[in-house]
Amino acid sequence: MKKIRWGVLSTAQIGTEKVIPAMQLGKYCKITAIASRKLKKAQAAAKRLGIEKAYGSYEKLLIDPDIDAVYIPLPNHLHVPWAIKVLNAGKHVLCEKPIALSTAEAQTLLDAAKNFPQLKIMEAFMYRTHPQWQRVKHWISEGRIGKMRMVQTFFTYHNTNPHDIRNNSEVGGGGLMDIGCYCISLARFIFEIEPCRVCGTMEVDPKFKIDRLTSGILDFGNGTSSFTCATQLLHYQRASILGTKGRIEIEMPFTPSPDKSCKIWLEDDAGIEEVTMDICNQYTIQGDLFSQAVLEDKEVPEPLEDAVGNMQVIEAIAQSAMSKNWIQVKTCNSD
Repeated sequence: MKKIRWGVLSTAQIGTEKVIPAMQLGKYCKITAIASRKLKKAQAAAKRLGIEKAYGSYEKLLIDPDIDAVYIPLPNHLHVPWAIKVLNAGKHVLCEKPIALSTAEAQTLLDAAKNFPQLKIMEAFMYRTHPQWQRVKHWISEGRIGKMRMVQTFFTYHNTNPHDIRNNSEVGGGGLMDIGCYCISLARFIFEIEPCRVCGTMEVDPKFKIDRLTSGILDFGNGTSSFTCATQLLHYQRASILGTKGRIEIEMPFTPSPDKSCKIWLEDDAGIEEVTMDICNQYTIQGDLFSQAVLEDKEVPEPLEDAVGNMQVIEAIAQSAMSKNWIQVKTCNSD
């Protein structure tokens, strides 16, 4: 069975602790090389993870002819520059979220990707590949909750480490960019349209200058989504979807454990149905789906246009918080 040979840019924790080990379990993925700006860090990570090659620069990894695709877990401000470099090197790209720091930057990447139609590129919103969301969307399409009207999400954790890059405002840190992007992505994923307008509110940490508590409302015309994300609250996540005849609740909507089962609930006229999902690793699924798209030359699970759309809403929420006004995203009609 052929596998896609992957290279990884940086020894970031998300990669070495979660994504790489998960992809190594995949049917279609082989992690061939890892790079760091410091060779010793790359070599240490390669030894610990059983990776064949280690490079002391990102550029050296990109010229390796034995690498087909590159996973980018770099800090947010480096996503677009290095994604473009990977494309120019003739390799496929899986890039961590959020794809960019602004809509304009995301559009720059989309425009660049159009010059390489033979290459696959995707934003790594791994949660969408988890089977629980296929079950949820099936329930909605069956009309089990009637007409869907509301999506509500929470995603919070507590992190006051001054050395953590997520607390660095200069490189795209903060709650909205790190975890609020999931809440926005989920609302768009469930409604399957873009919001008409949004409003947001932010509380900024006086020391880090990042948003530590952000809430938003997305108006989809035919329904509404609200969310709260925070970086200095207890660790918590939840999602609720409400319709005219029922509701769906998701226990771990974004980062379910790869070692434990997770639960979702459906409440309708028949009562409450609890479903325990089989244990799986959504990072493994994501890596395999992307690799299959390369091997079979088919579309990736989520097009890059979706990443641009998500960035547009993230940016609009931030603008609303600053201006204290609703921000128009696009024109749409209620039904």
